Amino acid sequence: MTKPLKLAVQYIRESKEELEKVTWPTRQQTLRYSILVVVVAVGMGLFFAGLDSALNLGLEKLIGLTTK
Repeated sequence: MTKPLKLAVQYIRESKEELEKVTWPTRQQTLRYSILVVVVAVGMGLFFAGLDSALNLGLEKLIGLTTK
């Protein structure tokens, strides 16, 4: 085999060995963490949307752009 091919094969073998050592989360853990990530992302989105609206309203009042 040529040297680059040997290196590629060695890399793949070592990667496979390392992946066999990994402790993978269970299906339930994966589902729980995924739900947690979605809830936190939606919560942060709502928080920042509210903060943006409040700051925008305050800025409009501060510089007198509100129309009556």
